[in-house]
Formats: sequence, structure tokens, C-alpha cells
Amino acid sequence: MEEQDRKIVRALADGIPFVPRPYAALAEKAGMKEEAFLDRLRTLKAQGILRRVGAVLQHRRAGFAANALCIWNVPKDRLDEVGSAVSREMSVSHCYSRETVEGWPYNFYAMIHAQSREECEKIADRIAAENGLGARQTFYSVREGKKAAMRYFCENEDESDNS
Repeated sequence: MEEQDRKIVRALADGIPFVPRPYAALAEKAGMKEEAFLDRLRTLKAQGILRRVGAVLQHRRAGFAANALCIWNVPKDRLDEVGSAVSREMSVSHCYSRETVEGWPYNFYAMIHAQSREECEKIADRIAAENGLGARQTFYSVREGKKAAMRYFCENEDESDNS
């Protein structure tokens, strides 16, 4: 990986700044012009080196008091359809599917954020009704854990550890 790419990865490690032009700020941090930074991000993505750039929601700081992980058993042939529909929900930060295992029949997971548990329940009920989903389990967050991005090519690494 080129040094320029390492600088980009380092700049992204602290997250996307909440400023009017976040990529300009990240580019400056990497010692680049904004358009060059964006071009290089596109290249890294096309090469499969960078999978995605995304924000991590600090849901409590954003004002969401209730956060529910809702899980359903969705027929495999409907997972893409249901996932596409649920991912468009404004109150859903992410959803994904997993293989089922013995004793655990659930294969579709969606994280819902709202102002109250009652509101989460209403949203989950609506999602289920609109998508023909059956019974669900709901798990509520009791605290928000520390969220940190992976760090690569850190400047304070011991040079002898680079391999």
C-alpha cells in the first residue's frame, strides 16, 4: 500500500468530522486536496482495499433514548426483499441476516432507534405488518458501549513492528 493510502486510512480512523465539508477536512488531515482524496477513495474501493466509509451513530448523543434490536425468521428467498425494504426505514440504523442454528431460528436483525420503547414497538409492528413478518424477539439497549474504529498504520507504532 502506498504511503498516500496509509495517510488516507489514518485520516479516516478518527471518524468523519461533523463539518460542512467533511472530506475536505479529512483530505487536509492526509495532506491532500479534497478531489484527490475522493478520487483515491474511489480507487481503493474499486480495488477492494476499502470496503466502505460510513458513520457510526452515537444514538444516545443523537437523542434516541430507546434502541431495540428486533429479530425475525424470514424465509431465505425473501431476505433480500425484506432487507431492502427495512434498510430504507429512517428509524433503522442497520439490518443484516445471519444463518440460523439449532435452537435459534432467527435470521434477520434490525436495529431500531426511537424516543421511547413504545415508539420502537410501534415501528417494529409496522415493519412486520408491511413486510409480512411473523413473531419477533426484541432486545433493548441498557447502555451504549464505546464505539471506536479500527486503527491501521498508526504513527506511534514501533517501526520494527511493521511487516
